[in-house]
Amino acid sequence: MAEKPFQGFPDGRLEATIVPSLFFSELLGQIDDLAELRLLLFVFWRLGQKKGLVRFLTRDELLADEVVRTALEPSAIEAALERLVHRRALIHREIVLRREPHQCYFLNTAGGRRAVRALEDGTLDIGQVVRPEPTSERAERPNIYRLYEENVGIVPPLLVDELAETERLYPGEWIEEAFREAIRYNRRNWRYIRRILERWAERGKVDAKGRRGDPNAYRPNTGGAGRRGKR
Repeated sequence: MAEKPFQGFPDGRLEATIVPSLFFSELLGQIDDLAELRLLLFVFWRLGQKKGLVRFLTRDELLADEVVRTALEPSAIEAALERLVHRRALIHREIVLRREPHQCYFLNTAGGRRAVRALEDGTLDIGQVVRPEPTSERAERPNIYRLYEENVGIVPPLLVDELAETERLYPGEWIEEAFREAIRYNRRNWRYIRRILERWAERGKVDAKGRRGDPNAYRPNTGGAGRRGKR
């Protein structure tokens, strides 16, 4: 049966869906699969219709939704969900709701990350998380990618190598503390965090009692090249 031609948007006030500008500036250019793009736009729309502080969609909701099923086959929905989780546009957790396990998907925004952390540490009670983050991601000390995603946003591809190099150069506790300091001063951007680390390496790190350490006491791991200069 032929598709009914779109008749155009009607006159009067129209309901709108909020899509983050970062989607257009960074994420859209990375998506090369039509099903993935369609599903992500659908998720923006459906989550915008939900009420409350904790907003997520279950796999069952997506598979049963009449609108998304007109655009995608169930197998395409499943594959698109996997791609979006792998791309870190969505966060996936298995949660027991009303005694039944459900595959739940949150947008990887500050609000989505806060909701997932609250569910995992028990401060938010809507159900039991039965499959938290994979073991490889739950290191004893959070790695720099997780710190970035939880406090700044999705890691841009151009920063992947720089973050890896930073993690190699500085102690894990320094990196965590630099993120905390940036949050304390509401400076949630990588340039500010990186500069904190560089300043500590150049001048010595101030301890909890306000004492500045010897800048020569710590030498970043530059493969024997000595103290790191400015980059």
